[in-house]
Amino acid sequence: MVSERATRTTPFAAMDVLERANRMDDAIHLEVGEPDFETPNAVTEAAVAALRAGETGYTSSKGKPELRAAISAYYDRQYGVDVDPARIVVTSGSSPALLLAFSVLVDPGDEVVLTDPHYACYPNFVRQTGGRISTVPLSAADGFCPRVGEFERTVSGDTEALLLNSPANPTGAVLDGATLRELVELADAADATVVSDEVYHGLTYEAEDHTALEYTDDAFVVDGFSKRFAMTGWRLGWLVVPEEYVGHVNRIAQNTLICAPNFVQSGGIAALESDDDFFGGVRDTYRERRDFLVDEVEDWGMSLDYTPGGAYYLLVDVSDLPGDVLEQRSRASRTSSGKAFDAADFLLEEAGVATTPGPDFGANAADCLRLSYATSAEKLVEASERVQRALETVELSTAD
Repeated sequence: MVSERATRTTPFAAMDVLERANRMDDAIHLEVGEPDFETPNAVTEAAVAALRAGETGYTSSKGKPELRAAISAYYDRQYGVDVDPARIVVTSGSSPALLLAFSVLVDPGDEVVLTDPHYACYPNFVRQTGGRISTVPLSAADGFCPRVGEFERTVSGDTEALLLNSPANPTGAVLDGATLRELVELADAADATVVSDEVYHGLTYEAEDHTALEYTDDAFVVDGFSKRFAMTGWRLGWLVVPEEYVGHVNRIAQNTLICAPNFVQSGGIAALESDDDFFGGVRDTYRERRDFLVDEVEDWGMSLDYTPGGAYYLLVDVSDLPGDVLEQRSRASRTSSGKAFDAADFLLEEAGVATTPGPDFGANAADCLRLSYATSAEKLVEASERVQRALETVELSTAD
C-alpha cells in the first residue's frame, strides 16, 4: 500500500508545464527558474581538473574541508559574519538541505509557519516530516514583503519552525535587515527556530542581502550554487546548522545523502573564489529583463502592483482576463481547474509561452501566473509579442 506521505505529496506544476512545453517545437520557457548564463569557466575547469585528478570517491558527509572553509570565508566577506566551518554541511542542492533541517526540527504534528505565497515545494518538505503548516498572508500591495504583525498573529508557543525566503520565490520580494531582525527575535521569543532559504542571495537589485546569521547563531540557513552561479544541474548546496544540531544533521546526511559529488565540490570552491565581476554582469542583465517584463505584463492586461527586488520572477494577477474564453480555447486535458490553469494552458497552447500556474504557490497566488525572466532578452521580446497576438484573438472572440 502506498504511504500517506507519498499520496499527500503534490506534483510540482512548473515541472509538469516544462514537460508539456518540451514536447513542443519552439516553446519559450518562462515557467522554470533556469538561468540561461553559462557556468563560470573557472568553475568548469576546476571540476574537470578534479575529475582528471581522480577526485571521484566519497568525501565526508559534511563535505570537503576546503569547501566548508570557502563557504565560511564567503560569510565573512559578504556579511561580516563568523561561521565555524564545523557548522556547515554540504548537500546535493538546496532541497536536501531543507529536508535535513526539517528532519532534525520537526516531529509529527509540529507547526511550521510559511508565508503565502511561498515556494511550491515548501509544504511538501514539511509533510515529509509529518509537520503541519500555518501560513502568513502576503499581498502585492505590500510588494509581497511580510508584515511582522501578521507573523505575530500566527507564530505561537506551538510553532516549531519559521521558514523565511529572501529574495523570494515566486515573488522576488526582498526582506530588509530590520524586518529580518524582528522576525528572528519573534521566533526566539516563541522558542521557535528560523529556517532561512537564501538561495537567491546575490540576485538582489536595489537593496542589500541580509542573512539570518547576522542576527542569530540559532538559525538553519540554506544556500547553494544553482542560481547565482548558473549551476542548477551541478546539484550543490549547503546548510549552516546551529551548533547543537550539527551531530544530528550529520547522522541523517550520512544515512540518506552519503555526500555531495567529490569533483562537483571542487567546482564549488572555484565558484566562491571567482571574481565578483560575474555577479555584477548577471545582476545588471536580470535587472534589465525585469524592467522590460514589468512594462510588458501591464500591456497584456495582467495586474502587477509591485516591482520585485530580487530573484528572477514576477507573480502576475490574471483575474481580469476573460476566463470563459480562455477556458474554451484551452484544449489540454488536465486534472486541475481555475483561471490560473486556464491562462497557463492558453498561453502555452495558443502562444507557445510556458508559465507556471499560481495555485502551486499558495492560496494568495490562486489567480496568478509566475513568470521567470531567467531567459534571454530576445526570447522575452518574442514571448511578449506572442502573448500580445494570442490575447488579441481573445479580445476579438469576446467582441463577437
